[in-house]
Order: sequence, then C-alpha cells, then structure tokens
Amino acid sequence: MGVLVMVGQVLLGLSILIVLHELGHFLAARAFGIKVEKFYLFFDAWGVKLFKFNYKGVEYGIGWLPLGGYVKIAGMIDESMDTEQLKGEPQPWEFRSKPAWQRLIVMLGGIIVNIILGIFIFWMLTFKHGETYVDNTKLVNGITPGIIGEKIGLQPGDRITEIDGQPVLRFNDLVGAKVLMGNTKLTVERGEKTIFITVPGDIMNDVADYDRNEFVELRHRTMAVDSVVAGSAAEKAGLRRGDSILAVNGEAVPFWDQLKSKIGSHAKKEAELLVFRGGDTATIYAKVPEEGTLGFYFNRDTDFPYVTTHYSLLESLPIGASRAWEMLVVNAQGLGKIATGELRADKAIAGPVGIATMFGSEVDWVRFWTLVGVLSMALALMNLLPIPALDGGHVVFLLIEMIQGKPLSEKFLEKAQIAGFFILLALMVFVFGNDIMKIVNK
Repeated sequence: MGVLVMVGQVLLGLSILIVLHELGHFLAARAFGIKVEKFYLFFDAWGVKLFKFNYKGVEYGIGWLPLGGYVKIAGMIDESMDTEQLKGEPQPWEFRSKPAWQRLIVMLGGIIVNIILGIFIFWMLTFKHGETYVDNTKLVNGITPGIIGEKIGLQPGDRITEIDGQPVLRFNDLVGAKVLMGNTKLTVERGEKTIFITVPGDIMNDVADYDRNEFVELRHRTMAVDSVVAGSAAEKAGLRRGDSILAVNGEAVPFWDQLKSKIGSHAKKEAELLVFRGGDTATIYAKVPEEGTLGFYFNRDTDFPYVTTHYSLLESLPIGASRAWEMLVVNAQGLGKIATGELRADKAIAGPVGIATMFGSEVDWVRFWTLVGVLSMALALMNLLPIPALDGGHVVFLLIEMIQGKPLSEKFLEKAQIAGFFILLALMVFVFGNDIMKIVNK
C-alpha cells in the first residue's frame, strides 16, 4: 500500500506540473492566433494513447509514457518531428508565420507558468501555516554534529552564531542551501573561544551520501526510553520502557550524543548503566554488541525555543516569492557545481524513482505541495537550459534569429531537434540508471 501511495503522489505531482507547463505554451499560442493540434499529458509514443478526445479542433489525451507531455503547435519543428507539414507554404495560423517576439513568448510560456505556480504554492503555504522555526540565538546547548559536521571539525555543544558574518536567527538556516552549497564560513562559539570553520565547496557530495541531518542537528537531552527492541542487548540487560540512563561507567551522559558515543566506545565490552526508574536509581549491566548499539529508542527532547509567526495574505506574498526564488537559485548553483566538477552528477540528480521517495509512502499534504513547488521551480530552470528539444533550445534559436534578422534554416532546426532528442534520451537513461543504483547500493 505504501508503494502505491508513493507512486500515486509522484504521478499526481508530475501531472500537475506537466499540464500547467504545457498550458502555458497552449494559452500563449492561442493568444497569438496559432493553431494547436494536440495537448497531451505524457507521451503517446508510437501512437499508443490511454485516453483521447477532440474539442474545437484540438486533440486532448493521455499517453502511456510518463516522461513529460507536449502540445503540438502547427508549423513548428518540435518533438513530433512532423516535417511534412512544413513542406507547404506558411499559413497565417502557423507558428513559423508569426513574428519572432511572439514565438519567443510562446516558447517561454511554460517556464513562466512554472515560476508563477512555484510562487503561488509557497505564497499559500506561508499564508496558511506561517513560519515555525527554532530560535538559534537561544540554543544554549548548541548543536550535535553528524558524520558530515564532524568531518569539517564541528563538535557537540558548538554554537554556530554566524554564516559568512551574518547572524543566524533560524536553526534551519544551518542546514539550508546557503551553508550546504559550500564555500561558506561559520562562526562557532566553543566554550570561551570563537573559532571559524569553512564549509568545503564539495560538501553536497556528502549530503547526497548521507542526509542533511548528518551535518548538524539540535542537541537533544537524554530522555526516557520509549521502546526496547525484542531480543536486543538492551532487553537482555533489563532496560525497560520509561528508564532514563543517567550515566555510563560512572560518567554522566546528560545529552543523547554523549550517551550514544559512550555506549559505542564499549563495543564488545560490558557497560555499567545507571538508570532512573520509578523514582529511584538502579544499576544494570549490558554487553554492548560489535555494532556499538544496545537496541532501544528514546523519547526525543522537544524543549527547544520554537517560534511561530503568522502572516496576512499580502505579507505572505513576498515571503513565498523569496522561497520560490531561493529554490531556483539553489538548483542553478547545483548545476553550476556539476559543471565545474565540485558536485558529482550521480549524487546530485534524482529521477522519477528518487522523486517518489521524497514524497514518501504516507500522504502529507504540506510536504506534497512543498515538493510540487520545489519541482515547479526546478522544471522552469531545466527547461531554460539551451538544449535543442527543450524550451531553452528554441529560445536560443529565436534569439539568434532576432539578432541576425533571419531565421535559421529548417534543415538545421530538424538536425538540432534530433540531436536534442538523443541528448535527452541519454539523460533519461542516466537518471533512471542512477536511481536504480542508489536503491541497490542502499
């Protein structure tokens, strides 16, 4: 059932994005009197259609191949490769008969709609839910670094106060794009000292291998045990639900990272645990397995300085627009890092399978719409890339036409379209293969 929910969410999300993107092209074409022959969600490759109907001279339908969608515009060299139509004299309702500036708007129509959609989604999310964050200035116990944080020199209890000299007000900013895109300087208070730690430019490779929570997390206090794994070393030692571990081998462990580290250091050894149970203390002895864990879960400490701010409809607009713009910038930075070699493409790029795992196996509408907003901005950026067969490729050719004062030859455009098709096909093979390899490796 979980897999079906995951697949259903990703299909719904992608369908919304594809239909609205193609609607942008459709509406722009119709506004300039250009005939649109087809409007398809997903590709009807080799003429196989799941559903179709005709309305006012346009064939609407759903194809079987869920790798995108298209509108077939009369008199245009596109993914349909219908060159027969271009052999006749240009007709006034055809794409090729219109001024270059009108054709440019038609090609940008889908991108513009994706940007508007992304802004609208983040605007509405901000208006409905406001902003909830942990006040970083009041985190007296600091942070707990994960694998990635430890690698760059962070330690438990550090307080990160500035990013590139700017005060950090929200804890979430520490695991946001400004930091995790790398080449940033963190100001860290460690006891009585202030030190500076540089985040390397290739840190996103580690984030892709692990998770952003393996950079830094809130520092949790050691709380009561929530559950004990059946047959585990913790159960054999007599640890119970509700116990609070106060010390390991006589050393106090007030924080979870200290408890985890102390138990891990006793792998294949016996550890003495002082626990608080039923209003009194008790001592139990546990043989720590080779993996350095006992097998129990604890109630997470939620006593952090949370702040929730709500905004009016108008106040939410610039905040939502800023979040949408940030998604666009982050994706552009990621592509830039891939181009320079700082970020490996196989770690950074996710296809439909990877996207499905982001949606998850349970329906969470806030997460769903947040991901749709993120993907909408990513789709806008991807379609701006100057690759033939993408909107960006058509835009480049139209700009060249406007500069030189005459269109590029139809033969050239046909060859470019074919080349673009093979580039996209290679990218799809890479993306799907990469998704599968990630699952296999995990």
